[in-house]
Amino acid sequence: MDAKDAMERLLAERACERLILGFVHRLDLGEPASVAELFTEDGVWQWPHDRRLVKGRDALRRYFGSRPADRLSRRMMSNVLVTVTSPDTAGAISYFTTYRVDGYEGGVIPAGPPVQIGHYEDTFHRVDGTWLLASRTLHLPFGGPTPSPNLPSPQGA
Repeated sequence: MDAKDAMERLLAERACERLILGFVHRLDLGEPASVAELFTEDGVWQWPHDRRLVKGRDALRRYFGSRPADRLSRRMMSNVLVTVTSPDTAGAISYFTTYRVDGYEGGVIPAGPPVQIGHYEDTFHRVDGTWLLASRTLHLPFGGPTPSPNLPSPQGA
């Protein structure tokens, strides 16, 4: 591989990493519905365990935009491994941990355990020079209900 090819691969990997991080940033700190802009027009988000499949930007915008307005969440992303498969395609696996409560009214609340730990499998396509998510598949081996900060903590927690 020559230096030009190596640089192109590095730039593609970084663009895909930024999509992965931009996705969780928009869910946690931005406008959740805007994650649809990170997908191709026919992009897919799926959770095979729950048999949930959302396809197309409009459907993605509705799905992610329907999250409760009083939800507070923070996702930690790690172990991001992007593999460029061609000049216009790539794949990735990344791990995530989600901390989340519903019914948030502001201020600082006690940190609880994560409600989800899993990984994403992503595919990316470069469209008109811009890298976008073509598919995102959620794998969730550890998950539980979203707590409310207004509920008392379980005994022994």
